[in-house]
Amino acid sequence: MDHDTSDAPNVPAGHDPTVPTGDDTTAPAGNDTAVDRADPPLLFLFDMDEVLYRYDWRVRMAGMTAMTGHDLDELRRRWWNDRGEWLAEAGGWSDPDEYLRAVEDALGCEIDELEWARIRADAMTPIPGAIEAVRHAATAGRVALLTNNGPLAHRHLPTWAPELVDVFGEHLDTTSLFGARKPDPLVYRRVLEHHGVPAARTFFADDRIENVEGARSVGITAFHVTESCDMRGAVAEFIAAHTR
Repeated sequence: MDHDTSDAPNVPAGHDPTVPTGDDTTAPAGNDTAVDRADPPLLFLFDMDEVLYRYDWRVRMAGMTAMTGHDLDELRRRWWNDRGEWLAEAGGWSDPDEYLRAVEDALGCEIDELEWARIRADAMTPIPGAIEAVRHAATAGRVALLTNNGPLAHRHLPTWAPELVDVFGEHLDTTSLFGARKPDPLVYRRVLEHHGVPAARTFFADDRIENVEGARSVGITAFHVTESCDMRGAVAEFIAAHTR
């Protein structure tokens, strides 16, 4: 499942209309990786959790309970909801330190950032075949991550996902950087604008069908990741269809 929003279960299917959309100009800068062009011929966007990494939210929530003393229901009530984590994923806090202070205020305790990061990392396991699909995509265009996560996650992604650093380069992006979260069509439009690639030449892989449908609504070729899918085959098919 795309536990980009992932930090806990019961993620809402749609974008909260109360979430601020942010400013397009705050989108992150980045460089091409495999293809050294201002506008790569193709763009490949990948979700993280349950697409490139197995993510066990139970492990994370157990760690958060040990850190804070709050059980899962209380963690949901205080932070993992549309006024907390989902808001952060949509750009509610642009600065990672402000995000951490907001978490501390909501949970009523001090949060050690490195321990918070370790707990999240311990819940993640790379999926080798999926990462190989990304490497194949990188031979034909730019590859970028698009995970529903907040600004503090963005700070720690290189250590959480070291297998991705060499292939994604500077494009380990969280939705918070674009001021909207999946499946809101706005986040996809802003990502396309940031990369300078039209939807018709963009591939997106995600395990949540609502996120796939959100991408398709703006014209992106979106692939629904399941346990038995062939993501590398889907990438190869997309490349073949656009390089004839």
